[in-house]
Amino acid sequence: MSTIDAAAKPARHMQSEPAPASEGGEFILVGIPDVNGSIRGKALRPAAFESAVRHGTVMTDLLLALDPTDTPISDYTKFGIRSGAGDLLVRPDVSTLHDLTWRPGWKICLATPSWPDGSACEIASREVLRRVLASLSELGFEAVAAVEYELRLFDAESKPLSSGLSYSLGELGGFDAFIRALAPALEALGVELSAVHTEAGPGLLELNLGARPALRAADDAALTKMAVKDLATTMGLRASFLAKTAPGEEGSSGHIHLSCWSDGANAFRSSDGKALPAALRNAIAGVLEHLPASSLLLNPTINSYKRLVPGWFAPVNASWGVENRSCAVRAIVRKDHPELCRLECRRPGADANPYLALAAVVASAADGMKRGLTPPAAIEGDAYAHGELPELPGSLESAIQAFDADQVLRQALDERFSDYYVTSRAWELKAFRAAVTDWERDRYMRTV
Repeated sequence: MSTIDAAAKPARHMQSEPAPASEGGEFILVGIPDVNGSIRGKALRPAAFESAVRHGTVMTDLLLALDPTDTPISDYTKFGIRSGAGDLLVRPDVSTLHDLTWRPGWKICLATPSWPDGSACEIASREVLRRVLASLSELGFEAVAAVEYELRLFDAESKPLSSGLSYSLGELGGFDAFIRALAPALEALGVELSAVHTEAGPGLLELNLGARPALRAADDAALTKMAVKDLATTMGLRASFLAKTAPGEEGSSGHIHLSCWSDGANAFRSSDGKALPAALRNAIAGVLEHLPASSLLLNPTINSYKRLVPGWFAPVNASWGVENRSCAVRAIVRKDHPELCRLECRRPGADANPYLALAAVVASAADGMKRGLTPPAAIEGDAYAHGELPELPGSLESAIQAFDADQVLRQALDERFSDYYVTSRAWELKAFRAAVTDWERDRYMRTV
């Protein structure tokens, strides 16, 4: 069986070594996630793909240095356009080779980039997460994670597919054709779609992805975003993961669920369903301590911070509680199902790069466990009503400042990556400050 033919098998059966070449599918998309979480790369014919698996292929490092409008981030000089947009050596990760059901004859495969000298590309977001997970492994833990995405779907006339009733079984009918196409598409990508439901915003649909080892969970999330947007386009629809689409409406979140395992057991499990184990308490304390700095990765755009307002289940303070959805961190305890005990970080928006968001949460939890941190008292009731709690960054500017001040998180993610990431976020601020918006024209044109 060739590497390409192996894509038809479930991911758990995939092997890391390729088999002989085959003239299977027509094209294989080989991609690497960029700084914004979008998968960029090129389409290879089967023979070229097999050669890339054996020897690697080249792609410009500019793929990692583009903003959301495809403009090179020229304020960074150590790679990308300012250094000549040199080559990366890219090797397909055949364990991620899957069919695209909505593009017959096409497959996709994520890849691992390295610098021309063969050294690891610490700028690549998938490699940032891989490095953080390796550090967690040194503490004796393996991370298991899952992402929940809220996205908006519009028809060809830009009308939302639902009116905005949360958990409405009736309103799911408006998404019927899309969900029927999405389910097999995600299954072919190796993604477990465990549940879907409507949310309290026009056209807002939530997707619950199954829990997986953390790198696989981030791959699932990135592939899901790609599949949702591409599939919607083929159906004459438009899908968006924008954090806040309209004022006065619920935004789109990208909640992260995390547990840590050791010797085949969930270290976050509760023996009686009430008392939280030390590992979970330590992890929660670490996430809370680094949450101001982590906001730069969990809420990476100008728009992100418009979602973070009281009353919309989007946390604005460093809070935690047991089964409390108004908090930034929610402890989830299941007495009869210890494997399901976990923490949920509710700060991320749907616009976050899943690799970087998960890296920030894992690095923070790991620091808490390593140092044996103790969280403050759990919040009961409405966390928004607790004015004494530390506020989290309310803008991209303040998140940059918090990130720059957190040397522990910066080092956990890698200093070179951290320098570049700050530059990429400052680039977003620079672009916004140069823009003149409709809001400004509507508000000031006639009266100033």
